[in-house]
Amino acid sequence: MFFSGDSSTRKRVDLGGRSSKERDRQKLLEQTRLERNRRLWMRQQNSAAIKIQKFFRGRKAVEAERLELRKRFFITYGKDCQNVDRHCFGPDSDFLRQLLFFCNPRNAADFSALVETCRLLQHFVHESAGDILRLFSGSDYFSKRSIVDYRVKKLAYACIQAVYQNRNQFKDKLFMTSDKSSTSTVLLLETVVLLTDRRLPWLCKIIGHLLQKNAYTLLRDIVFAGKRSSKFEFAGKISSLERILAVIISHVGQRSCVCPNVDPRWSFSSQILTIPFLWKLFPNLKEAIDFAAVATFLLEALPLMQSSTKENSIGFDDELVASDEVVNKGLHRDLELQISSAMDPRFLLQFANVLFGGIPLVSDLKKGPDSKEVVAVGAACAFLRIAFNILPPECIMTVLAYRTDLVPVLWNFMKRCQENQMWSSFSGQLPYLPGDAPGWLLPLSVFCPVYKHMLIIVDNEEFYEQEKPLSLKDIKSLIVILRQALWQLLWVNPVTNPNLDRSAANVSTLKRHPLEFIQHMVGIVASDLLSQLQDWNSRRQFTDPSDFHADGVNDHFISQAIIENTRAHEILKYAPFLVPFTSRVKIFTSQLAVVRQRYGSQAVFARNRLRIRRDHILEDAFSQLSALSEEDLRGPVRITFINEFGVEEAGIDGGGIFKDFMENVTRAAFDVQYGLFKETADHLLYPNPGSGMIHELHLQYFHFLGAVLAKTMFEGILVDIPFATFFLSKLKQKYNYLNDLPSLDPELYRHLIFLKHYGGDISELELFFVIVNNEYGEQMEEELLPGGKNVRVTNENVITFIHLVANHRLNFQIRQQSSHFLRGFQQLIQKDWINMFNEHELQLLISGSVDGFDIEDLRAHTNYAGGYHSEHYVIDMFWEVLRNFSRENQMKLLKFVTGCSRGPLLGFKCLEPLFCIQRAAGSASEEALDRLPTSATCMNLLKLPPYRSKEQLEQKLLYAIHADAGFDLS
Repeated sequence: MFFSGDSSTRKRVDLGGRSSKERDRQKLLEQTRLERNRRLWMRQQNSAAIKIQKFFRGRKAVEAERLELRKRFFITYGKDCQNVDRHCFGPDSDFLRQLLFFCNPRNAADFSALVETCRLLQHFVHESAGDILRLFSGSDYFSKRSIVDYRVKKLAYACIQAVYQNRNQFKDKLFMTSDKSSTSTVLLLETVVLLTDRRLPWLCKIIGHLLQKNAYTLLRDIVFAGKRSSKFEFAGKISSLERILAVIISHVGQRSCVCPNVDPRWSFSSQILTIPFLWKLFPNLKEAIDFAAVATFLLEALPLMQSSTKENSIGFDDELVASDEVVNKGLHRDLELQISSAMDPRFLLQFANVLFGGIPLVSDLKKGPDSKEVVAVGAACAFLRIAFNILPPECIMTVLAYRTDLVPVLWNFMKRCQENQMWSSFSGQLPYLPGDAPGWLLPLSVFCPVYKHMLIIVDNEEFYEQEKPLSLKDIKSLIVILRQALWQLLWVNPVTNPNLDRSAANVSTLKRHPLEFIQHMVGIVASDLLSQLQDWNSRRQFTDPSDFHADGVNDHFISQAIIENTRAHEILKYAPFLVPFTSRVKIFTSQLAVVRQRYGSQAVFARNRLRIRRDHILEDAFSQLSALSEEDLRGPVRITFINEFGVEEAGIDGGGIFKDFMENVTRAAFDVQYGLFKETADHLLYPNPGSGMIHELHLQYFHFLGAVLAKTMFEGILVDIPFATFFLSKLKQKYNYLNDLPSLDPELYRHLIFLKHYGGDISELELFFVIVNNEYGEQMEEELLPGGKNVRVTNENVITFIHLVANHRLNFQIRQQSSHFLRGFQQLIQKDWINMFNEHELQLLISGSVDGFDIEDLRAHTNYAGGYHSEHYVIDMFWEVLRNFSRENQMKLLKFVTGCSRGPLLGFKCLEPLFCIQRAAGSASEEALDRLPTSATCMNLLKLPPYRSKEQLEQKLLYAIHADAGFDLS
């Protein structure tokens, strides 16, 4: 019963389900892999050993060669260089070549030979009246240039290296002046000074070589060794070491300098400026240092600060704008705070006043800026440009805009440069720009963002009436400068990457290419400022709209702008105002036509038919259109009306019934009586902040109405709905500011402006950071800031209070309604399409233009039916009567016939279907002729009886258009 066999022979079972053969295979593969890695490691080990041996043998051979060459050198020239004459420094002599090859500063004999060489060099230069160039190159420097440049840069570095290697031995003599010429350290350092004379053609070669060898680090260690000396004193004389620093510092960054860029860790700013008591050590070094340039360099080396990347903290609607910023690793938060604190308003105020203090606010336009003005403007703009890109803008913009004269000073400077055509010479005088860069780049990079910030805060009275800070005449000139500069940057000489992407990642990439980076940034700020000025011009025209149009826009540009990923298309996206409005409308309509054709090609198979009850048009439209997908909305939608008896109305919808349907829906939904929209004092529509108190599904309705408005634009249907400008800005995902408030609440605007200019103590008015909302008799108090009910409005914070109130009324109260309306709108109309137009132009796209009613154009594009033709006497009478109508009656007739009082933007050839005059059915009896003209707005049709006299025709037309009695008035 019990097992008595050998247990060692028990069969093993792999619980993983693998067979023994598979286990053996895996083991074999593992062993093979290990063996392969071992062989690879052996090969790498052998290769490394060969490289080490090769390097060792090479170094040994070089040392042997140096030893042999040193012996021959001292035999030839003597241990004290007593056999050296002036010809030994020439290009055909081996003296310097041999010395620089074997010289080791730690070898006493080599060090003595180098010092004696320096003494002889200075002696021979003195004998030849300072002609060091002939001493090294002979009679023709340019033919021997390569060998001469190589030797002098090696000699200069050897001298600094010799002082560095022996700095502790000679620490008492490192700060000696040139009058101690017998001292070895002075001889070595004075030789470097001699070789780096500003007049010598090899200066850039020497300094570039020294920078590549981290000469600042060597000089820093030499300075610290000298400071440790017991005999060290703060002397007032200029030491040889100070003279070397002055030469290098004053050269780097000059226009003629082609020295390579230095790693910030080994630069002058990090190695020399950080030496304690630097100005006591080298008191005359201040004259050689451009502190604005140094500060600019230090700021440019910083990464972007993460504390704030927005233009200001007031008025941003997070629901409407999706941030595309790329979060990069930035500075430590504590370090950010230290830097931001250092760049406080007092520092900026002093900095701007020092640099701009000597520049006049007003001067003779016939006289251009002098060199001092150019240098001051260049230094200030270079520093501020970097500060704008690194520091949070809210730290500096308000101070520069309101507590300095930066805007008028810079404008006066730019105006004189423009009048005297000095931009090219301006760029030639600045070390901050390459020689081929346009001179207006730096001034515009600072002027545009500061003036743009100022325009956000300025009120209408200051801008239009007081003309502050610039006169309207000056603004016209500014528009010309900005337009020309922008066209130059975007079209004539564009940045390598024309896409004006504003993300932090792209900015970081462009910072490695300074010229492209500043062109990129100027393109952005100039475009923003011109767009803002165009908005001011739209509110109250002070210049012709064509002043914003670039001179180079032609048919070729327009043809390219339609094609995506072309330069013209990018310009249309980021600077659309450069292109005339009618050209943009043509591009927009062509884009819509392409999409309609794409989705209309399957209309036979995928047509959407809606059954709409006449007495419930809005409710049925909401329920049925909301159920359609974006793709269905882009396709054709056909309408069947149901009358009050539940019977389908006769007729085939070829587009006219749908047009009638859309006009009825918009008329009902946008009626203020429905409660979704309210009217301003000028009868302009905007979302009702209290819409939720009337309609439970108010946000869904706003989404639906956004899609409805987009569908009318998509199909080319004009609707007579006047929207408030501050609401249309939400379709462009823009913010509204104080100057938009008069259109909503002119009384509140007047009160805020009174506060802005109040001369007394505002705290006595007992105002707090709260606002009272009054919707349908319910008053609710809201805080404008956290804890705002306890924050009193004072003279110091009144500007913030004013803009928070404006932001609350113009942005915050309607943020939800606008957000949902926008989402529905963007189902059919792309953001890029809408961004081609400003708010006033967008209203023209929706409702058409008053100026578009050209009677001759309408007559040229009119069809006739029922026996009428273009030369019929009734038709002649009709056009004559229409010409004699007032503009108001002409618009009423157009609304009577087409449903909209404004004509198409591109003329009546774009009216779909074309306007048609049809002879009314019936006999020519007196009873028949007494009938009124009738219209069918769904078909743009006018049924006109054959009246016998012009007076009768005029009387009947006037009665019909004023009666506004619907479609059948006969």
